[in-house]
Order: sequence, then C-alpha cells, then structure tokens
Amino acid sequence: MKGTKRPIHAVSTWVRRQPPKVKAFLAVIAGMAALAFLRVVVHDHDSLFVAAEAVHAAGISALIYKLTKEKSCAGLSLKSQELTAMFLAARLYCSFVMEYDIHTLLDLATLATTIWVIYMMRFKLNSSYMDDKDNLAHYYVVIPCALLSLAIHPSTQHHIFNRICWAFCVYLEAVSVLPQLHVMQNTKIVEPFTAHYVFALGVARFLSCAHWVLQVLDTRGRLLTALGYGLWPSMVLLSEIVQTFILADFCYYYVKSVFGGQLVLRLPSGV
Repeated sequence: MKGTKRPIHAVSTWVRRQPPKVKAFLAVIAGMAALAFLRVVVHDHDSLFVAAEAVHAAGISALIYKLTKEKSCAGLSLKSQELTAMFLAARLYCSFVMEYDIHTLLDLATLATTIWVIYMMRFKLNSSYMDDKDNLAHYYVVIPCALLSLAIHPSTQHHIFNRICWAFCVYLEAVSVLPQLHVMQNTKIVEPFTAHYVFALGVARFLSCAHWVLQVLDTRGRLLTALGYGLWPSMVLLSEIVQTFILADFCYYYVKSVFGGQLVLRLPSGV
C-alpha cells in the first residue's frame, strides 16, 4: 500500500503546485481520456444514463444513512436540497405533459426522497443544521436560470410555458449543487457521508454528460438537430458539461483523501 501511495502522492503534489490554468487543462485532458475509454468499453451508451441514475441513488442512500443513523444534518445544504426539489418538480411536470417514460418514475422517486430530506433538515434535525454556513441565497441561482430559460428554450411544437419550464429545469439542475459546495467551502472540513454523497453526484453528472457527448458523436450531431434549432441544443450540452466541471475540483480532493486513508475530507483554502 505504501508503494502505491507514493506515486499517487507525488502526482497529487505535482498537480497541486500547478497554476489554475494548467489544472483546468489537465482536467479537460482527463475528461477527454475518460470519454474515449467509455466509448471503447461501453457499447450501449444508453446504459451510461442508467449508471448515472444508479450512482445518484447510491449517493442518496449515503445521505439517508447519515440522517437516520447519525441523527445529524451538519455539513449539508438545505438550499441545495430545495433547489433539487425545484428542478425535479419542474422536470416531472414536463415529463407528464411532454414525454412520459420510465425516467418520470425515477424522477418521482428521487423527488420523494429529496422532500423527505428537506423535511428531516427543517423539522427533525434542525438543531444540527449549519444555517450560518448555508448562506448562498436561492435567488442568486434561481433568477439567472429563469432569465436564461426565457431567452433560450426549445423550439418544439409544445406550449411556450412548457418549453420554458423544460429549459429552466435543465439550467437549474446544472447549478443546484452550488449552495452545497459553498457550505463545504465555508467549513473546509467535510464528514464522510456528506463527501460520499457529493462525490456520487459528481460521478453521476459525469456519466450523464458522457452519455450526451457520446450520443452526439454517435449520431454525428443529428441528436442536437433533433432537439431543435438556435442556441438551445448547444445550451443543453453545455449544461451537462457545466454540471461535471462544477464538481470536478471536489472530486479530485475526494479521491486524493480516499487514497490517503483519510476519513474526513479537509479542503484547502481557495477551493
């Protein structure tokens, strides 16, 4: 184990010393390498979306365990959970009126779990909630997403309200984790189950992003054309990529912490 940790520690130390632009470049290269690997290994790229749902469910399981067994919501962002419930509700509405499928049932189960988490944090475990750390206001996230959805939305034949609602849930999903990251940035110390949950979100978002990117490559861009015209198809793909890169920094420190044998994740200043 020590022999394994030494090269990992050497690589992580080298990466940590690099300027932000080099780190961003390395992250892009790592992401492209991972996409190339998935394209070769995974033949049915639709299974990546199922895998993303499975990883997300695993993250929620870690969250449920924390709330039920530890009787504490310390380190969790109530605002992130509320934003998650908001975009899931919007997506469920769009699914019912536009395209009802199996993902509608999955979203319904996720929304029910998220509402339960919000209930536990607001009423049962409120004494352990870090209200002073969870200080990123909703409107900093919701208002830009709402304005963007009014300006850029699908060009399908559906009612204009439904199209704007669809765009709103896509944009809000991409940035709903920001309050959670803000809490961890404020505390600098992330306990294990919260770290597992956020890491699972990061992996799920990457798999979902990989699913979209590989689908676009497989169809040679026809998938984007099927979504409509204008800026909307590009914004859908961009939203998937944004979700992944928002969590990339945290996932790096999570993996480093796991290989270092640390149970509690300590984030350095400036993350």
